[in-house]
Amino acid sequence: MKSFLSNKLSRKSLLLFLIFLLCFSVKAESPDNSDWDRVVNLKGRWKFAIGDYKEWASKDFYDEEWETIRVPSTWEDEGFYDYDGYAWYRTEFQIDAIYEGENLYLDLGYIDDVDEVYINGELIGFSGVFPPNYTTAYNARRVYTIPDRVLNFSSANTIAVRVYDSQLAGGIVYGDIGIFREINKVHPEIQLAGSWKFNIGDEMIWKEPDYDHSEWGNIMVPGFWMHYGFQDYDGYAWYRKEFYFDQNQSGKFVLVMGKIDDIDEVYLNGKLVGSTGDMENEQFEWDDYNKLRVYYLDESDLTPNSKNLIAVRVLDVTQHGGIYEGPVGIMKLKTFQEFWKEREKSQKRKKGFWEMFFK
Repeated sequence: MKSFLSNKLSRKSLLLFLIFLLCFSVKAESPDNSDWDRVVNLKGRWKFAIGDYKEWASKDFYDEEWETIRVPSTWEDEGFYDYDGYAWYRTEFQIDAIYEGENLYLDLGYIDDVDEVYINGELIGFSGVFPPNYTTAYNARRVYTIPDRVLNFSSANTIAVRVYDSQLAGGIVYGDIGIFREINKVHPEIQLAGSWKFNIGDEMIWKEPDYDHSEWGNIMVPGFWMHYGFQDYDGYAWYRKEFYFDQNQSGKFVLVMGKIDDIDEVYLNGKLVGSTGDMENEQFEWDDYNKLRVYYLDESDLTPNSKNLIAVRVLDVTQHGGIYEGPVGIMKLKTFQEFWKEREKSQKRKKGFWEMFFK
């Protein structure tokens, strides 16, 4: 009997350990679509051309003479056998005005290897690094926040995707391609997802608003930095982003920085407004990487009718690193309360499933 109980407990312990490893290893590499609703289906025939010209990003570029290609699929399967190099995709879509002000995302699935994505000529996202400092992001799911300002709700919109493939299969290879809205999630008054300035290393002067970061590289937030040329990097890095704060946006605000792997300090206009983990002693709880960063702001923290500067100091100890999951933005306190209540309802539904599973 003792041997039987020991084996039973060992099997149960092993199961729990394997589940823990699975949950810890994925770290929200791709978003959960259970709270998403498709508003535009983008699967089908897209315009396609091999080569690389900047004007192909423009909404007004004439692409009627281009080939057509099925999305998603490898371009080898569409007749471009053994082609490695640059190519562009283009398509048009229309979106109903009822979705204006919603949390909208473009999901392009998986692209082999590197991409830049434009809507109506404006860059909204990128993954990987183009030559000469080539870094593949073939295993990163492309989900990009769509800023309100880039969309036309009364006429056609154009998506242009620049792709570089180094070897083997290339293109927008697979996924549920489309535009989605996030259900039961509020819209930040100031959306901070998108392109940020980024640099590895650690200099405290980098928190200052007047520091010149023009020579820094660009990185998409949210997203692991491994997909932007820093695959094996563990250590310190900084993010910086400027944004405009309108005088009309009065009241109490909350800065939501999503999830950060592993430790962070967040500065607004040079002032420390929040942190998770112990940066000085490089210590953190095992699940800190999975905690939503929520930092409450004083009314004096934001400078009205002016540019403001957020600087985020990050220390990654192991595995992936960076600001890897949203939401990322500034919300009014009441807006955040609504967001949090809906989030807790969703978490309770998911928790109920796991409770049943373990029983």
